Amino acid sequence: MALLIVFASGVFVGYIQRPEIDKITNVFGKELSKPEEIDFSPFWKSWNIIEEKYVSNEGISEQDMVWGAIQGLTDSLGDPYTTFFPPTENEVFKSEVKGEFGGVGMEIGMRNGVLIVIAPLEGTPAHKAGLKAGDKILKIDGKETVDIALEKAVQMIRGEIGTKVKLTILSEGDEETKEVDIARDTIQIPVIGTEARTDGIFVIKLHSFSEKSIMAFRQALREMINSGSSKLILDLRSNPGGYLESAVDIASWFLPLGKVVAREQFSNKEETPYRSKGYDIFNNLPMVILVNKGSASASEILAGALQDYKIATIVGEKTFGKGSVQELVPVTDKTSLKVTIARWLTPEGRTISEKGLTPDVEIEFKKEDFEAGRDPQMEKAVELLNK
Repeated sequence: MALLIVFASGVFVGYIQRPEIDKITNVFGKELSKPEEIDFSPFWKSWNIIEEKYVSNEGISEQDMVWGAIQGLTDSLGDPYTTFFPPTENEVFKSEVKGEFGGVGMEIGMRNGVLIVIAPLEGTPAHKAGLKAGDKILKIDGKETVDIALEKAVQMIRGEIGTKVKLTILSEGDEETKEVDIARDTIQIPVIGTEARTDGIFVIKLHSFSEKSIMAFRQALREMINSGSSKLILDLRSNPGGYLESAVDIASWFLPLGKVVAREQFSNKEETPYRSKGYDIFNNLPMVILVNKGSASASEILAGALQDYKIATIVGEKTFGKGSVQELVPVTDKTSLKVTIARWLTPEGRTISEKGLTPDVEIEFKKEDFEAGRDPQMEKAVELLNK
């Protein structure tokens, strides 16, 4: 009897001291292999505590807990562009990619946990409402945006065409916030604008790097040649980027065949170079590129390449710093993970992500300049080219 009691006591003690993961009996897939040096027991213990003690445990969805845990995993990376899409959000994301929802026409991003406007696209509701690059979005329809997931913010701003979204905005230099009501609409992304100045300078304003940008830029160059212009200003201000292929093709008009335009660096430090196609018909063309805090992604790739090779002088403000590559990976048949898989480097190896590009000539565009109708950045570009 004494031996039996000792044996039973040992079994009981062993049972209650078993690993936390073994106490979970209603979760499928928890037995997946994992690195031995990582201790997952705090996670499973927390899971147990929630199930046993949470006051509203009758309404707990274990599957929602799994989705939340994955989102917490992505949040721990500190990368606003890596995010998890549970079933509902995954469907919304796919619908938005197909263009079935309306928007306000601006690129947004995160900086130190604050949601900001990278660039409003010209002619869109956001642009017409007066939003500017660098504006902080503190609330969306009254909900605070501090540390909000970037994709969640995008989904909140987008919606049915004709409906309105209320944004609480804090602009640079302002002490008080303002509320802006913007009606959602179908967004037609503008591509390019040109101007042949009387002083021999041709201005190309590139709004985005879309599928149409390659042919539009070629046509703009033909206009420049036909106008007799001998100097070029390429305005990439408030251009949030787009297709890498467009940036490479545009850079190819100014670089010899095979020159590296950008380098894609992966986690193992391996790199994939993207090289010029070698159109290179504008040798020694005096050229200035205008950038600001709304210049991002493909804009930074193009400006960074022509800066590294000293093809163009960069004028304006420090760029946004969106130099990363995302891949959408299915997790289940109804969920997916958008994960950052690489970062962009300039030909000389400068990182674009987070740090952005520093102009050769830094000129700030102040609020009083805007109100007075002045463009000091454009004025400086013209001054440099006319020397």
